[in-house]
Amino acid sequence: MTGVHSLLHDGLLTAGAASGTEDLSRYLARGGYGPLPTPDRLLDLIDAAGLRGRGGAGFPAAVKLRSVRGAPGPPVVVANGEEGEPGSVKDRWLLRHRPHVVLDGLRLAAAVTGAARGWVYLSDGPAEQAVRQALAEWPHDLRVDVVRTEHTYVAGEETAVVRRIDGGPALPTAKPPRPFERGVGGAPTLVANVETLARIALLHTRPGAAAVVAGARLVTLSGGADSTAALVEAPAGTHLKVLADLCGHGTAAAVLLGGLFGGLYGEGWTDLPLDHDRLIAAGGALGCGALHFLSPRDCPVAVATEAVAHLAAQSARQCGVCVSGTRALAGTLQSVGCGEADQEAVEKLHRWSRQLPGRGACGLLDAAARTVGTLLTHFPDRVDAHRRTDCPDCDGDVPEDGRRFTVPVP
Repeated sequence: MTGVHSLLHDGLLTAGAASGTEDLSRYLARGGYGPLPTPDRLLDLIDAAGLRGRGGAGFPAAVKLRSVRGAPGPPVVVANGEEGEPGSVKDRWLLRHRPHVVLDGLRLAAAVTGAARGWVYLSDGPAEQAVRQALAEWPHDLRVDVVRTEHTYVAGEETAVVRRIDGGPALPTAKPPRPFERGVGGAPTLVANVETLARIALLHTRPGAAAVVAGARLVTLSGGADSTAALVEAPAGTHLKVLADLCGHGTAAAVLLGGLFGGLYGEGWTDLPLDHDRLIAAGGALGCGALHFLSPRDCPVAVATEAVAHLAAQSARQCGVCVSGTRALAGTLQSVGCGEADQEAVEKLHRWSRQLPGRGACGLLDAAARTVGTLLTHFPDRVDAHRRTDCPDCDGDVPEDGRRFTVPVP
């Protein structure tokens, strides 16, 4: 990338926070850490606003809060700032630049659920420093600790978060139980993405703009090596073409949605809106909100091959179906990219992309299968061409580390 910058500085989360770390006095001047409302009133506000989680699944935040609140035993709350998607920077940016808005959201989530203990979970060194600095100014009684983990694709999955905080490896566990039933130390646990918590804080501060607060989202935009990446706060329903134009990707031929989770989308991508339900209806997924645009010279087969190879390399190696499934998808797709696959191999990819989703302990296998399935759906001609002739846009040398998608934090 030639550069990374933050756009739309009049956004609710990005305004005035382009450089440095927001300290307590600046956050209080914004109206932060206001008096606690009654838990029912805040929960009703979150519910009415329709706030969805920003970690990837888009689960309704109010439902998650109620599940923890209604579980037996004293609950705990966790701010999850570990973003495993290589193309996403929003969570690290928030923790580095606006730690108090995340901590305010954690405080409010604790008030709603009745928790007396909280954690901030992350892997980024500068983010940890900013959070610890903010906690040194922390004006509230809620006990909050910081847990650092190693950065991997699966480390931010909610059961991996619980396992790591409890002293184990940051690897997913079988479900049930889910964290809201039995999480950290066996207690009912809310594992909430840091942007979700930040938006809860904004809802409390600006209840009159609840729909705008809940609908807007931080989006990481990236593309080819000669393009500029950007972190954007975009209103709900913004068309992807608008976002592409903002950072010089307006001529893109396709887009990889949701980091590596949402799949590839070709013709018609410009008409897609930044909307969870509508993207799912279109066969994709918004995921963490990372969008990687493919220029007309980017080969979708090469992009998909690198994405699936990265996912296979990041497998937790705990589920046999994930190990064998991602390895088969990656190996077969690599053979397609190198012009060594026959029609039977392509038919296997079709079959596996339908059969594998939902069979792993986390979403990694689903991401790999969706990437393959959407490649076959949207780019059948490119797949077929790779089997017959050398591709003019790639040389078949596909790295496995996902560096094509990596975006530095602005």
